[in-house]
Amino acid sequence: MANYPLSKFHFQVEWGGTQIGFTEVSGLTVETEMIEYRHGASPEYTKTRMPGMQKHSNITLKRGTFQSDNEFYNWWNTVALNEIERRDITISLLNESHEPVVVWKVESAWPIKVQATDLKSDGNEVAIETMELVHEGLTIQND
Repeated sequence: MANYPLSKFHFQVEWGGTQIGFTEVSGLTVETEMIEYRHGASPEYTKTRMPGMQKHSNITLKRGTFQSDNEFYNWWNTVALNEIERRDITISLLNESHEPVVVWKVESAWPIKVQATDLKSDGNEVAIETMELVHEGLTIQND
């Protein structure tokens, strides 16, 4: 077997035990904020830099629009003031044998935005709907 980088087009998304097909997943980003500190008696005229809190980007999921499939909207409609249905989500990059190679585990996600497809009378594309999620943690497993 040749040693090539993984292709990004073969992946799956699971939430609540259900696999849902998506055309695109983006926002799988983890960032550590930087803290700068200098005490007044320091003989150095520079600041010390140290790691601070972790920050996670919102995750965007895109998929084709299907008749009578309201999964996005049903979940979004559960969001009310101080009441949300949080879901853990697993996103897996798959190899040629359909086995997970890299796995992103998203904790306590909930939707903040659902966007229907744009409509265009002379278009020849598939209708795509989009959901944006916030979450409370992202871990990455690269097997």
